[in-house]
Amino acid sequence: MSQPALGERSLDLTDPATFVDNDVHGFWREVRAQRPVHWHEATDRHPGFWVVARYSDIQPLFHSEALSSARGNVLDVVLRGDDSAGGSMLAVTDPPRHRPLRNLMWSAFTPRVLGEVVEQIRQRTDRLVSAVVELDEFDFAAEIADQVPINTICDLLSVPVEDRPELLQWNKMALSSDRADSSELDAISARNEIVLYFMELAQERRDDPGEDVISMLATTEVEGRLLTVEELAVNCYSLILGGDETSRVSAICAVLALIENPEQWRALRTGEVSVESAVEEVLRWSSPAMHLARTAIRDFDVDGTKVRSGDIVTLWTISANNDETVFEDPRRFTLSRSPNKHLSFGHGPHYCLGAFLGRSELNALLSALVARVGRMEQRGAPRPIFSNFLNGYESLPVHFESR
Repeated sequence: MSQPALGERSLDLTDPATFVDNDVHGFWREVRAQRPVHWHEATDRHPGFWVVARYSDIQPLFHSEALSSARGNVLDVVLRGDDSAGGSMLAVTDPPRHRPLRNLMWSAFTPRVLGEVVEQIRQRTDRLVSAVVELDEFDFAAEIADQVPINTICDLLSVPVEDRPELLQWNKMALSSDRADSSELDAISARNEIVLYFMELAQERRDDPGEDVISMLATTEVEGRLLTVEELAVNCYSLILGGDETSRVSAICAVLALIENPEQWRALRTGEVSVESAVEEVLRWSSPAMHLARTAIRDFDVDGTKVRSGDIVTLWTISANNDETVFEDPRRFTLSRSPNKHLSFGHGPHYCLGAFLGRSELNALLSALVARVGRMEQRGAPRPIFSNFLNGYESLPVHFESR
């Protein structure tokens, strides 16, 4: 049964149920056509905010100096007030502090480190896919998608293996849940647990540095001083947050889309389309982060609409990635799509630091599927993520047949 299109009067973009129970893409299509920039009215729990839906408006706003990330870059956080990590965590830091902090973070990803990590991703993914081929049924999310991104980031940070399952669970709870009864307090508690964990680990590495990324960050000065333990912790948290959840849900979406579009799976297997091209379409199609939030720090116009200083502005990349003026037939999953200038990693100064790793993980997954799997079959309904930020599924029962 088809889901109902969202009506403007029933719309609540702050409610995770909105994105589970309705035809979201039908709604965004209507918004792009009729109200591409509009004010989302306040709810009982949250203030109002601006919604921006068109690619042509969103892409330049990622570069705008009239918008700040320091109060937060996710709707739930910015609606509650200032992000406690503002000015300390790269993702929620504005110029002039942003560039030197980004340079420090990026300096940790040397060609040698990235080369080793990509090879680890390839080996781990191939091993995981090989292990599930011919099982009668398994949950792709739990057996593969959950395992690759979290272990990739934890390898970079040299997080002890025994601590990783708990970090994964905290990270899932921090941004989303598959339970409608999960509360904001659950998410806040999970975020606090992750930060506290990395504060302790950062202090250990500062006292006894090794060859890992945390040790390098802990012993390198930015603008004449070392990062505090708190700053180290929130930036490690940022790497976990950005490097795990979005890659995980993209991988789940990739497998589901390939099952639902067998002609595309056939084209990938036979080499009619490259893995690199397929990765970009998976990222566009999945749009794992539905929006990014900003706060206006001065008055400006968007498409003739006046935005006032202090207003919250939400940039809906899930809508931009399906904008008919940019992508032909956007609700068709087309692995050969070119050009494919999606905004799944954002754009501009805050372009995702982990984009290279995200692409590498999807590349390794699709390559392993092509090498090891002949046929994929869905064995049950996927369980959706309960979130107003992440787009995708928490569980996907499948069967893989050997090639």
